[in-house]
Amino acid sequence: VVQGDASQHPRSPSRAAAAGDQARCGRPALSGVAMPGREKPTKVRAGGGLVWRDRAGRREFVVVHRPRYDDWSLPKGKAHRDESDRDTALREVAEETGLRCELGDELPSVRYVTPRGEDKRVRWWAMTVAGDAGFVAGDEVDEIRWVDRSEFVELGANPSDISVVEAFFAL
Repeated sequence: VVQGDASQHPRSPSRAAAAGDQARCGRPALSGVAMPGREKPTKVRAGGGLVWRDRAGRREFVVVHRPRYDDWSLPKGKAHRDESDRDTALREVAEETGLRCELGDELPSVRYVTPRGEDKRVRWWAMTVAGDAGFVAGDEVDEIRWVDRSEFVELGANPSDISVVEAFFAL
């Protein structure tokens, strides 16, 4: 680095802009570089559940279709203010699937930078069904399915959700 070359300074606009471009593309921002318009990334807490059952000798779990992203995902969502991560996970699963569940083992958390530059951490739990209020399609989720591990991968699940499924099957 040449002394006085502002483009190589850690706080230069060009490096910060590059970090912002990476974050918007879903890649992690450069460590220690401020995002444009922000001093620090926003921290987002979320919770979710891998709701499972044994059916005809096959272990299945529920997935949700999100029309906004046209993808299949494990049910999850953002925490409300002053809501515990456990309560968030149970509420989000109920809202997205109609299933009232009981918490089982905690699974590994997933942390990533969202396309909006937010630092997001999702805590996951294995869950079993305690009751079923019935699925109601909506804007966020328009379909649910019970699938096995291979079907989930075939649906094009994202790698972070697949890592949660793999951790569950390793229990």
